[in-house]
This record gives sequence, C-alpha cells and structure tokens, in this order.
Amino acid sequence: MADDTVQLMVTCLVNEIAPEVGRATVRVLESAGCTVGFPEGQTCCGQPAFNVGLVEDAREMAKYTLDLFDDTEGPIVIPSGSCAAMVIKHYPEILAGTEYEEKATRVADRARELSSYLVADRELTGFDSVCDGCTVGIHQSCHGLRSLGLKDEVDQLVSSVAGATVVPIEGADECCGFGGLFSVEMPEVSAAIMRTKLDRVEESGATVLVAGDISCLLHMEGGLRRRNSDISVRHFIELIGGEDFT
Repeated sequence: MADDTVQLMVTCLVNEIAPEVGRATVRVLESAGCTVGFPEGQTCCGQPAFNVGLVEDAREMAKYTLDLFDDTEGPIVIPSGSCAAMVIKHYPEILAGTEYEEKATRVADRARELSSYLVADRELTGFDSVCDGCTVGIHQSCHGLRSLGLKDEVDQLVSSVAGATVVPIEGADECCGFGGLFSVEMPEVSAAIMRTKLDRVEESGATVLVAGDISCLLHMEGGLRRRNSDISVRHFIELIGGEDFT
C-alpha cells in the first residue's frame, strides 16, 4: 500500500448538491501528492437515520458503506465533520457484537475528516490559492468540534490563502441551528438560532463565510440570501482549492 493513496468518501450532500466541493477536494489532495481513489456506488452513510433513532436502517447503510471501503487502501478522507463522526464514532458503536464489528473498527481507524487529514496527517497548511481582499469568517461545525475534537485546523488552512484575512466571529463554536432533522422538526427554534449566528457573521465584517460541513453552509446561506446579503458562503476546501472569490 502506497502511503500517498487515499479514498474519497464524498458524502451524499456533496455529491448531489455541492459537487464543486468534491472536485476541490480532489484538486487539493492531488496537489498534496495523493493518489485519490473513489469507490463507485457510494450512498448515504446512515447518519440521518441514526440521528432520528432508526438504528436498524442506519446499520444497513453502514454495512453497505463498510463493504464498499474495507477492500480499498489508504486513509478514507471525508469532507464533512458530521459524516466523519458517523463513520469514526458511531459505526463501531452500532455494529458492536455483530459480524461487522471488526470491519467497522478497521474502517473507522482509517477514516479522516478532511481538514484533520491535511493538517494533522499530512502537515500541510500552505497552498498556492489566492483570495485578494477576502475577509473570511469561520464557523466551527458541531460534529467536527464536539465529536471529533477538531480545533483550529480550518483556521490554519484558510490563513495560508494569500490575500485572505481571517476575522473572529462571536460564538463561532455555537450551533448554526441546522442540526439535521432538528431544523425540520423545530423550525422556529432552528431559525432563531440561525438569526443569532448570522447577526454575528455580519457584525464580524466577513465577506466570505466558510465551514467544513455542507449542511451547515446550506442552512446559513439560505438565511443570508433571505437577508439579501452579499456574503459568499463556501466550504473551506473551495477556498484553499483555488476558487476565485475576488
């Protein structure tokens, strides 16, 4: 197994709604010297089912994903803190005591959230991307922060972008209000949390808002568009992957 071989678990939201994030992920990984594999037939990791208590459905989706990735080589890189948390933390839990227990542990041990892989595993914080005049605010998504223990990985990556100035957002580590099906089941509470978050984003002076989860970004972008805001909303990998926000 070559040390620079990785597998991309693209996630269903990236695949269906934000394919540009998947393309940027491949560009960055390849620029870092990685050979990127992409197992065909990927589907949902099972996190939505798990979050609403449909554990048996989540197990079946987990088994499918495990069968897909267990025969591959190298780290499994995931551009989503929430999906990475599902694979790393919850697959071993929901499959403990089953015939998939060892497979779940093997795959969990190989899985890496994207920013963590770039900073901790590859020790990369410098890229050739440019964002002249960009003022960047960073939202810390809940699963990455609380489930995976991520800290300032995205900050380090974004700070390396030429021309970008990172500005603090008050309560950057607080929930944006999405919370998966929480936003559907309790829309008034979800919207109230989002309004507070967006007030703070606007107060920060950021012209670009980045995070590591498409779900959070979609939620906040919808709120900003309803405010007729000009703030650009992007996954952090798009910024360091050479997208033009000037």
